Amino acid sequence: MAENETLECITEHERILQEIESTDTACVGPTLRSIYDDQPNAHKRFMEKLDARIRNHDREIEKMCNFHHQGFVDAITELLKVRADAEKLMGQVTDTDRRLQEAGREVTAQTEEVIRCRIQQRNMATTVEKLQLCIPVLEMYSKLKEQLESKRVSQYRFCQIMAENLPRLREEIKEISMSDLKDFLESIRKHSDKVGETAMRQAQQHRTFNSAVAKQSSIGHYTNKTRLLKSVVFLCLQGDRETFENYYRKQRKKQARLVLQPQANMGYGFLVNRLFDLLFEVRDQYNETLLKKWALVFRWIFELDNYSPIPVETEEEYKLVVSRFPFHDAEIEKQDFPKKLPMSQSVPQIYTQVKELIYASLKFSESLHRSSTEIDDMLRKSTNLLLTRTLSSCLQNLIKKPHIGLTELVQIIINTTHLEQACKYLEEFITNITNVSPETVHTTRLYGLATFKDARHAAEGEIYTKLNQKIDEFIQLADYEWGMAESDGRASGYLMDLINFLRSTFQVFTHLPGKVAQTACMSACKHLSTSLMQMLLDTELKQISMGAIQQFNLDVIQCELFASSEPVPGFQGDTLQLAFIDLRQLLDLFMVWDWSTYLADYGQPTNKYLRVNPATALALLEKMKDTSKKNNIFSQFRKNDRDKQKLIETVVKQLRSLVNGMSS
Repeated sequence: MAENETLECITEHERILQEIESTDTACVGPTLRSIYDDQPNAHKRFMEKLDARIRNHDREIEKMCNFHHQGFVDAITELLKVRADAEKLMGQVTDTDRRLQEAGREVTAQTEEVIRCRIQQRNMATTVEKLQLCIPVLEMYSKLKEQLESKRVSQYRFCQIMAENLPRLREEIKEISMSDLKDFLESIRKHSDKVGETAMRQAQQHRTFNSAVAKQSSIGHYTNKTRLLKSVVFLCLQGDRETFENYYRKQRKKQARLVLQPQANMGYGFLVNRLFDLLFEVRDQYNETLLKKWALVFRWIFELDNYSPIPVETEEEYKLVVSRFPFHDAEIEKQDFPKKLPMSQSVPQIYTQVKELIYASLKFSESLHRSSTEIDDMLRKSTNLLLTRTLSSCLQNLIKKPHIGLTELVQIIINTTHLEQACKYLEEFITNITNVSPETVHTTRLYGLATFKDARHAAEGEIYTKLNQKIDEFIQLADYEWGMAESDGRASGYLMDLINFLRSTFQVFTHLPGKVAQTACMSACKHLSTSLMQMLLDTELKQISMGAIQQFNLDVIQCELFASSEPVPGFQGDTLQLAFIDLRQLLDLFMVWDWSTYLADYGQPTNKYLRVNPATALALLEKMKDTSKKNNIFSQFRKNDRDKQKLIETVVKQLRSLVNGMSS
């Protein structure tokens, strides 16, 4: 029984060894696992069997190596003998290949030359053949020409018919030829992508040193030049070669422009919208950076400006200024040198800096690969931001600075006027660099007009304010002796100084627009009249004598004389004197003491003292009443003084009744 089991085990081990030798290594695992699953000590016997099999194979390998060793040694010996001959043969092959390449280049060049000659011969043969076909026609044409020169056929009717039909036939030929030309250009446009691909491939092959000749597509494969050549011949015969050339060149330039500048709706399927959005955001940030930089430039220009007209000594200096700023004035051009230009140095500098910002924006916008219209719109928007925000803010801050006086404000108004007039030249400048017509529907306009108008209005308002402040400073110097018995007989010194100041100031206003100077003059006179009236009616002033009234009247007369002297031209009649009409009627009422007329005609349009308010007259009369009581202690002993005092009291009562009637 044990012998049978041993025999079965040996047989099983032989089968497993054969299976291991014949199968793939991936199946060895399950095979080995079956050894351990059969019997507990079967793996030891299998290992002994496996070692015996390995030793058997080793002996077979050793026998085979011993058998082939001598052949291997002989082969190596023969190989070493052949190596020297192989190196010599390799050198000969290389030299032969080199000589074949050199000979082949000459043959290739000669072959190309032969091909060109064959093509020329073929074309010449074709031309001769076609010309032979044309010889009968040419002979007939020669005979016809002789007959025409000898005037032998003009009397025939067919000649008249030909003379009538030939021009029409020429026009038809011309139209058909132009139609063929247009068809050819259209076919070129359809195959432009293939033509471009072939051209780029040939250009790349021409630039490289690769000698391999690849089979390339010919551009002529996509274009049929037969109809084009016929059109050229017909047009040349008709004498319209120049027309054909101009039209052909113009259309080809348009097609080339389409290739160089592809349309916006063309693409390769790769979406770049986010990239362009990012570029636009970068552009906006770049514009903001430029605006901040230019704000500093404008402030620096305003700080260094002397706010006086530009002096021009020679014609070269005049041309230099005009080259930087578009200034044209026929009257100034007629003047002799030296002369002065109305604007200050800051105007050409600002104009130049605006152009510099346009250049900076253009340099950035060109890299965005946008259309000319979009670039034009970007430049105009950047310029508008510079004018409406940066320059406007700098001008407003400049006008509000305390050290800017009336002379500087006048010069600022003149400067803004010239800058406003130069805005149209800025638009032309943008149009010239973008080649976009200003008549385009969506073209953005420059808002410089509104910017400079706002700055000018602010400067005008500041002029009115500073002028009134100056008037207030002079009035604060007034030192009236309100209790004087009689006037000095001449106007007060402070008022004469004020009038001289106003007169010299309004002379500076001659370069301003007429309405601005007139408004400033009228505003100053009204403010002066109001200030003088407030001085009379000041609540802290308790008493006023008739002598003070007379002195005050002399000052008002000087104001009226100043108004009548027309310090600013353009006023009609006594318009400027009307600013002092309230003071004049009030003072006349007290100087003449015409209370009966005032009270009798009160409320009527024909009243001589129509502008005198009862409350104003009452306040001033009460101050004079108190003065009469104080200065005339013994007035009750004089009849005239008693009558005057009674009259004052009576007038005061009537004025109070009028005031109460108005309030009720």
